[in-house]
Amino acid sequence: MAPIPLQRDTVQRPGTTRAGHAHGPRLASRTSLPGIPLAPSAARRFVRAALAEWTGLGVPAAVGFSDRLADDAVTVTNELVTNAVVHAGTTVDVVLRLEEEGGDEPSAALVLEVTDHHPARPVSGDEPGADPKPAGAHPGELPDPAEYGRGLQLVATLADSWGITYRTGLKTVWARLPVDDWSAPPAPPDGEALRRGLRAAEILAPAARRTERDDAVWDSRGAPAFLAEASDLLAGQLDEDLVAAIAGQLLVPRLADWCAIWLETEGAGPAAEPRLARVWHSEETGTEPLRAALEREPLRLPAGIGPGPVSVPVPWPAHPAEEDREDTPAPPPHPGGRDGAALAFRITAGGRALGTVLVGREGVAQVPEAVASLIEDFVRRLGLAVGAARAYTRQATISRILQRGLLPSKVAEIPGVTSALVYEPSDDGVVGGDFYDIFACPGDRWCFVLGDVQGSGPEAAVVTGLARPWLRLLSREGFGVGEVLDRLNRLLLDDAMEAAEAAALMVAAAGGQQLHDGTQSRFLSLLYGEVVPLPDGGVRCTVVSAGHPLPLLLRPDGSVRPAADPQVLLGVVEDVAYESQIFDLAPGDTLLCVTDGVTERRSGPLMFDDEDGLARVLAGCAGLPAEATAERIRRAVHEFAEQPPDDDVALLVLHAD
Repeated sequence: MAPIPLQRDTVQRPGTTRAGHAHGPRLASRTSLPGIPLAPSAARRFVRAALAEWTGLGVPAAVGFSDRLADDAVTVTNELVTNAVVHAGTTVDVVLRLEEEGGDEPSAALVLEVTDHHPARPVSGDEPGADPKPAGAHPGELPDPAEYGRGLQLVATLADSWGITYRTGLKTVWARLPVDDWSAPPAPPDGEALRRGLRAAEILAPAARRTERDDAVWDSRGAPAFLAEASDLLAGQLDEDLVAAIAGQLLVPRLADWCAIWLETEGAGPAAEPRLARVWHSEETGTEPLRAALEREPLRLPAGIGPGPVSVPVPWPAHPAEEDREDTPAPPPHPGGRDGAALAFRITAGGRALGTVLVGREGVAQVPEAVASLIEDFVRRLGLAVGAARAYTRQATISRILQRGLLPSKVAEIPGVTSALVYEPSDDGVVGGDFYDIFACPGDRWCFVLGDVQGSGPEAAVVTGLARPWLRLLSREGFGVGEVLDRLNRLLLDDAMEAAEAAALMVAAAGGQQLHDGTQSRFLSLLYGEVVPLPDGGVRCTVVSAGHPLPLLLRPDGSVRPAADPQVLLGVVEDVAYESQIFDLAPGDTLLCVTDGVTERRSGPLMFDDEDGLARVLAGCAGLPAEATAERIRRAVHEFAEQPPDDDVALLVLHAD
């Protein structure tokens, strides 16, 4: 069985002088992407995978690849591809080259080229007729944001140089990023992640190379191998449009000359028109005529049709010239120039119709029975992938709505104090357990909260939904800081536990996965504090930490110390008397509060806060405002490990002005 046609090649060849760039050998990776919203994300994965591949090959210049260089390259790629998709709307070609220069001071640079097929369309959609930006702009010559957008301003800031090259039928925006951090070779790349990253870009490529089809390969070994590969590629996607794009690439040209995929609009009712999600043709020039023909005559299958193949007419007249009359609009040109056969398949999952797949072959009277049977099996897997993607989308949407309801729409401003918040849920599809709040109370008091419910999902959401309003109510009733937690602890041991168990039972009854044993308590770690402005400047803080990472107090001289004592979690022991600590936050002082997603961030066997790692990072923030301190801590957490955080990350910074 032939492999999936690739639109990417990696070659080592003597370089040629271009735009004043390198003269040494060049390593290049390239791909082509459709002009759709999914292209920027695929381009980002492609660039990261290409850099990892070069590092794994032991390329000398690749030794200098740093995390920052990779991040800059991905950022530039995202901006340029997004610009091309939004403003040109054509196929986008992406080339990433590694260029080396010899001489007394050897150097290397990453050169990124993004090419679209609409040279008349300005780079970022400025007014028609405006003079194009001349090539060769440099970081010191920032483009006008009002004319060229902020994307190119960001590119100009990150790149050593950038420019625009116009050729016949093409427009290329390029950027050059120097490789200047020549450190020790990094660890070998993850082979599976590399394969998936390159495949994501390859599978989205808009045109496959035309290959000779051999139906004899679909024997007892070829068909199972194809279906296994298809299942692996489809199952890893959580977006139904990307699932459709991958399905089209798998079908054409292996099993058909062209295909189209319609998806039913979820929740729109049986009378709603299906959406033409993907059109694919083995010849790139045939895609748009095929799309025009399908939009002119949408495919409609009877309601009782099952998942098997249904023979349908090809979506263009057998003899177009006979219908070319004065009173009849001329049909679109035949994509392939030959008649053929077409089969339609219903996409189903769980007994529900999700869409339709139409495949066709040119120049034949019928599709071979073995091929039709193989496509039917493939469409079953496509249905499962679409159903899974829709289920994830529903869950993610519900989680985002629920998360917005559990967190405050805005936080109060404390007089004399600047605050900064960072909140990053670890999973877009599951409600996080971290929460925060800053609110005003009677008596010229302001209260702040940073909490973390054990676990995530609906059970954690119930506890969060009860704890935050309880805290506001108890605080505004005038209870002291320690008393507020005493009473909250008793409430959690009663109502919150019952509500959380009820939520878990409802999830299980609806067919969902119960995340925890039904008898397990839902613990809550909480940092709660009260702030009162002082007459001479600064504020007086009263805090209590219930099983939570201790807040850190940063003085202007760079010294750091804990600002509270550790105490027991909420919801564990009924008779607890929480004790508060009082200190003054003088002008220039900073108070940092975090959840365990920061302190317990892992890189192999190490944690971020091992040997007071958080305090060391905070000490370097002396003199910085709240926003800059929060951003530096956030960046340090992300850079601690290569993988993204697997727990919610939340931090609160209070800086006395």
